[in-house]
Amino acid sequence: MFIGVLELFKVGIGPSSSHTMGPMVAAHTFVNLIRKQPMQIKTHVRCTLKDSLAYTGIGHSTDLAIILGLHGYLPEDLAQSDVDSLSDQLRRKKAISLEQNYSVEFDTEKAIIFDTKHSLSQHPNGMVFEWLDASEQVILSETYFSIGGGFITTLDNIHQIKAPMLSQSKAQFPYAFDSADAMLLMSKDSGLSISQMKYANEAQNLSKESLEKGLDIIWQSMEACVEKGLLGEGILPGGLETPRRAKNLHQQLKNDPDNADVNDWLCAYAMAVNEENASGHMVVTAPTNGAAGIIPAILYHLVHHQKINQQQIYDFLLTAAAVGGLIKHRSSISGAEVGCQGEVGSAASMAAAGICAAKRGTSEQTENAAEIALEHHLGLTCDPVKGLVQIPCIERNGFGAISAYLAASLSLKENGEHLISLDRCIETMKKTGLDMSSKYKETSLGGLALSMIEC
Repeated sequence: MFIGVLELFKVGIGPSSSHTMGPMVAAHTFVNLIRKQPMQIKTHVRCTLKDSLAYTGIGHSTDLAIILGLHGYLPEDLAQSDVDSLSDQLRRKKAISLEQNYSVEFDTEKAIIFDTKHSLSQHPNGMVFEWLDASEQVILSETYFSIGGGFITTLDNIHQIKAPMLSQSKAQFPYAFDSADAMLLMSKDSGLSISQMKYANEAQNLSKESLEKGLDIIWQSMEACVEKGLLGEGILPGGLETPRRAKNLHQQLKNDPDNADVNDWLCAYAMAVNEENASGHMVVTAPTNGAAGIIPAILYHLVHHQKINQQQIYDFLLTAAAVGGLIKHRSSISGAEVGCQGEVGSAASMAAAGICAAKRGTSEQTENAAEIALEHHLGLTCDPVKGLVQIPCIERNGFGAISAYLAASLSLKENGEHLISLDRCIETMKKTGLDMSSKYKETSLGGLALSMIEC
């Protein structure tokens, strides 16, 4: 099992990695398949969204993502773009331009179908793309699944997936741990930290220059997102009339820093990021968009309040990615699959491990911190009001950052010995997610999502 740090942390746009970024990548992939086929006249494209994508796709801008992807855009292309304006322009075109003056009809009002009646058993984030001729005969069809964090897979490959991509051979990597227990054993035998082992694994695919440049871009993007969010004002899009609050909170903290503690700062920074995400702006999947504020908030605090250096930033990100990779491999980071425990819980676990690494904790303390943070998010549901990544998501990132910081602080005061291992906790999270009703897994059919209706 291997998931690269620059695959787990990706620069993209909000509001959702699984419902926005993943579908955009799938649409982009499908239109490239069309480009490889012999061109035909009077053809059109249809996309049918299933299950969670159908129930909450409007609130998560899945329809906009499909439009952008079919027109050749990827999430990283749009980080500095006015996405709403661009998508409006593309809607009016009603066609996708291909090579050699060919085009394919794509009337977004008719061609994107939100199918809440027919499920795909393989995963709750399924979508079916079809290229059809004038008589509605299918020329080309492909089914994709958005499996969390912006990763996708196909119907043919989903049963082979034990991580976001087909497994690479263990022989390629010097420290090919696929469990936390194996990670700790390799660390003890080699005398290396978790971040050092992760670095050695990354070096099999990337040069030192490419890896460190990539890590710099990830941190700089996180930092920019926090700072942009702290300046944001007004009402978030989507119809809930949710006001942006991070700027006001941050201003109060700056005006009275003697009465501000770490919890206050972390909440302001995390909420700033998730308000940017809710606005459809640039964020870094960490490991998802719904949980994108936790790791940047903590890293921003460590850099700007505690003055950690560049190497400590690298250690934080590499260690967090090692833990995130284990969670993705052994369970899920998809809210539609296992609830918000897989998003905010995973991010808090990764962040807690990252703090320990930055503060030179032992591998045992790092694993313990990751377990503590995940353990106290077990059973957390994903029930966003109106299908928007706003309530409870924005505040929840603040609480996730606080719990991660507390988990690391507790672990660093002890020797790393504990009763429940990170592996057992990840397994419990997976089983809990499988037992959880679909009403509480990003469908907005139950829980807090119904509170506005009941009131």
